[in-house]
Amino acid sequence: MEIDKKTLQKRRMMGYFIDAAKQIIDERGIEALSAREVADIAGYNSATLYNYFDDLEHLTFYASLRYLREYIYDLKCYTKSAHTPVERYFKVWECFCHHAYNMPKIFNGIFFGKHSLKLNNAIKDYYSIFPEELEDMEEDIKPMLLGQNIYERNLTLLQPCIKKGYVKAENAEDINEMIILLHQGMLTRLVMGQAAYSPEEAKQRTLFYMKQVFASFGVEV
Repeated sequence: MEIDKKTLQKRRMMGYFIDAAKQIIDERGIEALSAREVADIAGYNSATLYNYFDDLEHLTFYASLRYLREYIYDLKCYTKSAHTPVERYFKVWECFCHHAYNMPKIFNGIFFGKHSLKLNNAIKDYYSIFPEELEDMEEDIKPMLLGQNIYERNLTLLQPCIKKGYVKAENAEDINEMIILLHQGMLTRLVMGQAAYSPEEAKQRTLFYMKQVFASFGVEV
């Protein structure tokens, strides 16, 4: 289906501002973002920026999605050694925790911030602007990536474990919530500077407790 000129223009403009915001984040961190500087780098004024984004936090959310690229790329390496759905589930989480805990503010904003409940729509918009980032992505990863929010994404990731009989369907919602709460708790502590763990230590602790959750429901990990 042919895309109309107005849609193409919108995607192009959003791309300019997202690229400018990422440049600032890469150079000075997410705290350094300002609408005026982003607009200056993109070659437009702040008023134009607000034609495409609700506020600075909305732009920050879209710019943060750029940092999912390395996570998605690494998934292949992490999951290639998995032989069962449960092993694969934990390999995906290992990869996710590695990236999230090395960039806690970015990942916290994406998955638990103001705009996180609109993640599905934002990701679809994002990949319409940067379709090249979907290249070489494994097909079975896309449903998980495009989930409406992190709860839905994790539930999608659990489905193969349920289908193969590792996880009982009636336990899936409880396991899902416990896993997300564990991850969110650790991520929040890292964002707030309340944990003395390195990213690697935080990852290992999170995975350990996640495995305890599975074990409590009789799932061998």
